[in-house]
Amino acid sequence: MSKYVADVIIIGAGISGNSAAYYAAKKGLKVIVLEKEMIGNGGSSRNGGGVRISGRDPREIPLALYAVNNIWPYVKEELGIDCEYDRCGYMVCGYNEEHKKGIAKRVVDAAKFGIDMELLEGDAIKDRCKYVSDHVTVAGWTPMDGIADPLKSTLAFYIRARELGVQFITGEKVVKLNLYKGQARQAVTEKGDVYEGGKIIVSAGYYGRELLNTVGLDVPIRKRLIEVIITEPVRPLFRHMIGGMSGFYGHQTKHGSFVFGDNSGKESFMAHIKEELTIAGYVSTVCSHLGTDLPVLKDLKVVRTWAGLTDMCSDGVAIIGNVEEVPGLIINIGCSGHGFCTGPATGYVMAQLANDEKPAADISALSYERFDLGEK
Repeated sequence: MSKYVADVIIIGAGISGNSAAYYAAKKGLKVIVLEKEMIGNGGSSRNGGGVRISGRDPREIPLALYAVNNIWPYVKEELGIDCEYDRCGYMVCGYNEEHKKGIAKRVVDAAKFGIDMELLEGDAIKDRCKYVSDHVTVAGWTPMDGIADPLKSTLAFYIRARELGVQFITGEKVVKLNLYKGQARQAVTEKGDVYEGGKIIVSAGYYGRELLNTVGLDVPIRKRLIEVIITEPVRPLFRHMIGGMSGFYGHQTKHGSFVFGDNSGKESFMAHIKEELTIAGYVSTVCSHLGTDLPVLKDLKVVRTWAGLTDMCSDGVAIIGNVEEVPGLIINIGCSGHGFCTGPATGYVMAQLANDEKPAADISALSYERFDLGEK
C-alpha cells in the first residue's frame, strides 16, 4: 500500500475540480487530483455550453453572477487559452400564456439581483431573432448571458493546473474516505492506494454520492443522462444562445455547427448505460422542437451526438461548501445539469475554502445542511 500526501486532494476532474486545482495551486497549495476515468469525461465537457444566469434558482444566482462578472470575461487572459466565451445574450422562447407567466417570473426574479432581463412579445421577438417561427409568441432576453466551449474550458484549467505543479492521476477510482480524529483526511482507491490531504474536495458528480456515504453523508441526488446533438456547419445565422420552454437549448459555434440539447425525459441507470448512450428517440425530440421553433434549421444533418451523466439534486440546486459534521471535507455535487456556467466560480470558492478563506461568492444557501430538516 502506497501513500501520497498533499495539502488538498480533489476527487473529480471536471471543470469544477480542474478549476479548484488551478486556483488552489495559485495559492501555493500542493494539490493531487484523482479521476476514475479521463479528464473531463462527464457533463463538464458534454453540454450545450451555456453561460447563463437567467432562469436560475435564486439560491445559486450569487455564484453565477460571480462567474459571469469576475471569471468568464477574463478566462482567456487568465489561462492564455481561448475558451470561446462570448457574452452574446440568451433568448428563451415560449408558446402560450403559461410560458408567458413563467418568463415574467424570471424577469422579476432577475431584477432582484440587478440582472437585466426583458420580456419580448410581437415584433420584438423577430427583431431579436428573425429565424424563430410564429409558433413563438413570447420570449425572454438576457443580454449578460452567453456561451463558451465546454471541452476547451474544462481542459484549459487542467492544462494550466498541471503547469502549476498539480498532479492529475487518471484511472484511479476512489472508493472510500477515511476520517482521522473526526476530520476528513484520506481518500482510498480501488487499488488500495491511500492519498492524504489537509482538505479533501469531492467534485465527482453522481459518483460522489457513494464516497460521501462512507463518511455518513447521504446526498439526495439521482443521475440523468444528458445528450447533445451537433449539426453540419453552415453560414453564420445567429450567435446568441437560444432555448425553449419545451426544454431545448443551444447555439451556433464559431465553426458553424449548431450544438443543441433537450430534455428527453429519459432516465439512465448504470445497468442500461451501454444501450442508452445514444438515444434515437432523443435525437428526434430535439429535431422536432428545433424544426418547430427554428424552421431554418430543419434540414440540417445531425453529424454526431455526445452524452454524459449529470447529478440531479432533489431540489434542483447544487450542494457546495464545507460540511459542518465532517471538518476538512468540501463538496460540490448535485449540479443538476446547469453547473458549467458556475464551474469556474465553484472551483474558485472551493480553493478559497481549502485555504481557509471566506468565499468570494455567497454560497450559504447551497450548503449540505439545508437538508437537515428531513429532506434527505
